Amino acid sequence: MAKPTAPRSHTKSRLAATKKMSTHDTLYPLNIVYRRAGVDMPTWHAVEPDDIPSPYRSILVHDNDMTSTLERHYGGRVVLRALSTFTTGGWHFRRVLLVQEYTGRPVEMGAIRIKLDAFSSRLQQQILRNETPLGRLLVDNRFPYASHVKDYLALTPNPEMMGVFWMREPRTLYGRRTEIVHRGRKIGDIVEILPRV
Repeated sequence: MAKPTAPRSHTKSRLAATKKMSTHDTLYPLNIVYRRAGVDMPTWHAVEPDDIPSPYRSILVHDNDMTSTLERHYGGRVVLRALSTFTTGGWHFRRVLLVQEYTGRPVEMGAIRIKLDAFSSRLQQQILRNETPLGRLLVDNRFPYASHVKDYLALTPNPEMMGVFWMREPRTLYGRRTEIVHRGRKIGDIVEILPRV
């Protein structure tokens, strides 16, 4: 008599799908965290920096960290709200919302994949707490790194994104995909999307 097979775990199928996605995909790692959560991707297309309207262009088109850029633009501190997190194969993934500290207004949604062994155990613990924006952690700990923008994009938000950005109807949003490099080694990927400004 054949032994009955156990139903396939959703977690295993999600992890298998995660491994098939390429780190060269423009929306990586946002596509990973959305697929894992069962959320449909927004529609998007790549754009050139000159095609990004103001004020989005001044917020996105640079090689600085977004935390300090957003704080300069909005004139105050931003804080992190973790939307989803998981760790696999030495990489920590998180999707976060950065909001103005004094109003709670969303100013960026980001999806991050970060290589944990690139950091001291103390800094790893701070990252895994998911309480502080990554840019602030790296600057405050004087961690040497460089950000390299790989792509700029325009997208039409999905319903989930509209919810986190307090949007009533879909309007074009802008963002970018960035790689984080430490001593010549890539240690992270970030997709950052701005709400309507």
